Amino acid sequence: MTDSTLTAQLAGELADIATAGLSRRRRVLDSPAGRLATVDGKQVLNFASNDYLGLAGNGEIAAAMAAGATQWGAGSGASHLVSGHLTPHDQLENEIAAFTGFPRALTFSTGYLANLAVTPTLASRGDAVFADKLNHASLIDAMQLAKANGADVQRYPHNDVAALERLLAASTAARKVIVTDAVFSMDGDLAPLPLIYALAEHYDAWLVIDDAHGFGVLGPHGEGSLAHFNLPASERILLMGTLGKAAGVGGAFVAGSATAIEYLLQKGRSYIFTTAAPPAVACALSKSLQIIRDGDALRANLMARIGQLRDGLAGRALLPSATAIQPYIVGDNEAAVALAKALWERGLWVPAIRPPTVPKGTARLRISVSAAHTADDIDQLITALKELA
Repeated sequence: MTDSTLTAQLAGELADIATAGLSRRRRVLDSPAGRLATVDGKQVLNFASNDYLGLAGNGEIAAAMAAGATQWGAGSGASHLVSGHLTPHDQLENEIAAFTGFPRALTFSTGYLANLAVTPTLASRGDAVFADKLNHASLIDAMQLAKANGADVQRYPHNDVAALERLLAASTAARKVIVTDAVFSMDGDLAPLPLIYALAEHYDAWLVIDDAHGFGVLGPHGEGSLAHFNLPASERILLMGTLGKAAGVGGAFVAGSATAIEYLLQKGRSYIFTTAAPPAVACALSKSLQIIRDGDALRANLMARIGQLRDGLAGRALLPSATAIQPYIVGDNEAAVALAKALWERGLWVPAIRPPTVPKGTARLRISVSAAHTADDIDQLITALKELA
């Protein structure tokens, strides 16, 4: 097979993607991430980001990162287990553990790497994994790795606790692992964690929770979805949280019992074989964690803006969500893209989300509300959607 034939195969697949209206493109921001974004020379109101507390452009956090780089250098130099675990990394892990209420935490460069570390490390031959069908792609890939290790992998209908219990009751696996998002990234709804935790207790299962979109936002001080539901920092729970969404920086953590975290440190391949994040990132995250802890006013404004949007679009195509993720269902792929384009022309950046990210026939606008948004910002979006949709 010639080089040109190999390239032609890829080009054909790309053409099929384009024909289906599913091509993706990147926009380049000419400004820091924030409520207002300058993109291709155009200033727009940003409803596309996961910067739920408006911290991505925070000056205090940026200063902490700059000071960290000055003191600790630009890079870590190696993986955590070789020579790349610096004092800022260690301090951040202790701070996260204390904040979430778990005995110990482990930090990762990305949430994807964190999720790839947990499920395949816990589950192998003779074990069973039970995963929600709408889990994030990183959890799905982790599930596939566990399957490759010999684990029995089963997916239950979205948030269907009765179906999950039937699967658990029928399983004879030596080790059972339930895996779920806490806040689902495309629908914005919450998993029924109290009911799922009760099943984990009853069937003696591990419970792996991805709190990427709950950490910093939910709970009395932003501790996340467990605190929101008043659930304990149980030994059977492994809690993953990302640090590039509400925390505004980057990276992720897994929190759990001292034994479980030591087990991940010793056996988690995506932890062992990855260079540690720059120590300056850990310095920035320590400052971010402090702001989150003291950020009740930020969360109050976020919830007010969410309520304003939902009230303003009552009776329209918003999915029921009390979180910062507000999906506006369009259905048809081309119609969703056209609506996003029309909003863009009005200076409103709201991304169209299409299959395979969401199921066929459910293309949508994914509206992300931030604590940085003002009441006027939300009114502009409401008015535009009423006129265009």
